[in-house]
Amino acid sequence: MTSTLLHTHLLSWPVDWTAVFNREAPLLIEIGFGGGHFLIDLAQRRPLANVLGVEISLPALDKAQRKVQTAALTNVRVLQSDARYLLQVLCAPAAIDEVYINFPDPWPKARQLHRRLIDVDFLHLLATRLKPGGLLDIATDHADYAVAITEALETTPYFDSRLATTFVTEDAARLRTKYEQIGLDEGRICHYYKWVRNQTAAPNDYPTPKEFPMPHVVLHTPLDLDAIQARYGRMRSSDQDRHVSFMELFRAHEGEALFVETYISEAPVAQRLGIVIRQREPGNYVISLHDLGFPRPTAGVQLAIAALARWLVSLHDEAEILHHNIPSDMLEVDVTHAA
Repeated sequence: MTSTLLHTHLLSWPVDWTAVFNREAPLLIEIGFGGGHFLIDLAQRRPLANVLGVEISLPALDKAQRKVQTAALTNVRVLQSDARYLLQVLCAPAAIDEVYINFPDPWPKARQLHRRLIDVDFLHLLATRLKPGGLLDIATDHADYAVAITEALETTPYFDSRLATTFVTEDAARLRTKYEQIGLDEGRICHYYKWVRNQTAAPNDYPTPKEFPMPHVVLHTPLDLDAIQARYGRMRSSDQDRHVSFMELFRAHEGEALFVETYISEAPVAQRLGIVIRQREPGNYVISLHDLGFPRPTAGVQLAIAALARWLVSLHDEAEILHHNIPSDMLEVDVTHAA
């Protein structure tokens, strides 16, 4: 049987879903499938569709895989990802036919509200990836979140309700999920939204991130690895769109190299990876990306390697960059020591 679980690091940007499912068919996505009951039911009711379930929780992914195998379904794949990464990075414009979001985390505390998934910006992103005429179904049992979802849907120009109202509080046709039943048993009112992507053009302000050739910098410095290691401290660098944090530095047990644990944030992509400072011969070093963790060579990675090279050059008056394959303006970025 074809493997149900997709591995994010093996997927192209964007994904060719026809190749993933080995057939051309409508793409249906459930974002946050939880126990997997709705996902399995959807796949069983829609055998002619390609059904993708997306979750963050590893236990939920494991449970869903077992349910798919038990039901002998061949039209389901599951993926560990957050919704914005899925849509912006893995999905091409107008690639999706239907999206289902059942009982998303309401993040009820005031300091957590920014973490809620559904807002006007998210609906704009979704509108760029959903085909005109594509369906959007949302369900929530959290009263405050329902107010926010209602406002966002009524504000967006890219979706229309398929109902006479913004939402309904009864939907006998849908499968009742475990969490839905818990909410009903506790007296909460469920809100069901059934909307459709209309014909209004949505500007694609969410381009698919680009990948570049594996970046590297070759430089000369009279300093040896011991001196470089002694001068190192946690640092940060950033530009308008990307943020880099250099964390711990490790010395290789074998070979002349230093390994810098690095965190790079360039929404919607975040990577924790390693950058290697490797001595080729006394005085000459190569700064490059380590293959640990299947890193993607994005502009943020270019920025990180450029910042580390600039820091190394700043340590000695005779240091200089000999060769590189990254944009020259990135080599002007500064690093600041973290508190």
